[in-house]
Amino acid sequence: MAAAPVLEMNGVSKGFPGVQALDDVAFRLFPGEVHALMGENGAGKSTLIKVLTGVHEADAGTVVIDGAATRVRGPLQAQRLGISTVYQEVNLCPNLSVAENIFIGREPRRFGRIDWARINRSARELLARLDLDLDVTAQLGSYSLAVQQLVAIVRAVDLQAKVLILDEPTSSLDRGEVAQLFAVMRRLREDGVAILFVSHFLEQVYEVCDRVTVLRNGRLVGEYPIDELDRFDLVAKMTGQELAALEELEEASPDTGKGELLFRLDGVGRAGAIAPVRLDLHAGEVVGIAGLLGSGRSELARLIFGADTADSGHIQAGGEPVAMKSPRAAIDRGVAFCPEDRKGDGLVMDLTVAENIVLALQAARGWTRPLGQRKRDELVDRYIKTLRIHPPHPDALVRNLSGGNQQKVLLARWLITRPKLLILDEPTRGIDIGAKTEIQKLVVSLAGDGMGVVFISAELEEVLRISHKVEVLRDRRLVAELDNDGTLTPERILRTIANGAADS
Repeated sequence: MAAAPVLEMNGVSKGFPGVQALDDVAFRLFPGEVHALMGENGAGKSTLIKVLTGVHEADAGTVVIDGAATRVRGPLQAQRLGISTVYQEVNLCPNLSVAENIFIGREPRRFGRIDWARINRSARELLARLDLDLDVTAQLGSYSLAVQQLVAIVRAVDLQAKVLILDEPTSSLDRGEVAQLFAVMRRLREDGVAILFVSHFLEQVYEVCDRVTVLRNGRLVGEYPIDELDRFDLVAKMTGQELAALEELEEASPDTGKGELLFRLDGVGRAGAIAPVRLDLHAGEVVGIAGLLGSGRSELARLIFGADTADSGHIQAGGEPVAMKSPRAAIDRGVAFCPEDRKGDGLVMDLTVAENIVLALQAARGWTRPLGQRKRDELVDRYIKTLRIHPPHPDALVRNLSGGNQQKVLLARWLITRPKLLILDEPTRGIDIGAKTEIQKLVVSLAGDGMGVVFISAELEEVLRISHKVEVLRDRRLVAELDNDGTLTPERILRTIANGAADS
């Protein structure tokens, strides 16, 4: 590592209406290193990168490149300063050749015309520097996503990049493709390029990175050499679950009287989303799902609900395989789903509270059998009172409600269908303590009445408080099933996430 950093960010703050995305953050990057930027959803990683690349202007703080204080006023200036970014979604042109993509906008010319021979020759030379053997005249779209990302990296390096930012580059790659990408990263590191690597995959971070900076809730937790920070400590720093500060959990609340087997997932998986899973879901049982962001939590929920189609295994009900190839099929089987993004994927923000509540029930009945106005009003009024939705006005636009009351409206929509299995993906994120407690109590009550519940949350205390068992996911694999027998602790779950297996 060089004595002086190629990049320094000091005292960087950035706020948006209602959100302080970054608060006095510092960051350093040295030539010839791969540096991981880690943190959970909302930690500030994306905002930090956008400030660095000029997409956002910081409210406070400085950016120093090669020892000189700089104001990065846009992505084009960032490139001129030697900062290049390769995003998860490759932003090249699949209908053009590999060589054209590398030199697009910078084509060498001869006698006023594009010098194609020189473009193809130069492209081969650039690829050879990174030990890549591609047909530079072939359309980029004919290659895999992994190869397209490598071409994007080659283009970035040819732009004389001092700093290369790789934002979730491995999220859609298989193991062989990841290995190929890492080989290129190591070659660039040897050439002195500073690489900022953003990933939620712990094993990959430990395989390829030299140092790691951890953000949490928009603030800097710390900067660490990767070989001095074990996986458990990294997870704890990311989630805020410092062992010395763990609060005492409440007395175990769930009863252990699970009922009939509702559904069995037998090797259910989806390539690129989650490895095959075996899981039993019983009536009267709350199944907690724990894991870091990107571990496959939401992907598992979407497979159960049919929002995504599994490409392996099958789901059984009553010992027989059942088709869950669409949300409608899942609803017909008594499955309900409250997604993590309640505004984008759940509620219709321009409809009223009443219209949102009856939406699923009316869809299940079919539009040729509309709910009578009296029945509709009775149901809406009952669930507004039961869930204590505030304000208790059925004609209020749902967009004008608080986050907690919006979540209650979404819950009401599904509870009105009387499901056998309720899947809740981060149902308490972004809501106040009072509403959070009400929702937790409701989940325990629903299970007590015989409903099966899948409960996904990044807050381990919350998962433990209401779950009968906890399924632990890591790197899109189910690595352990832990019984919540009163002795299960956040520490053990964190160790399971960090180690990729339950303690022996």
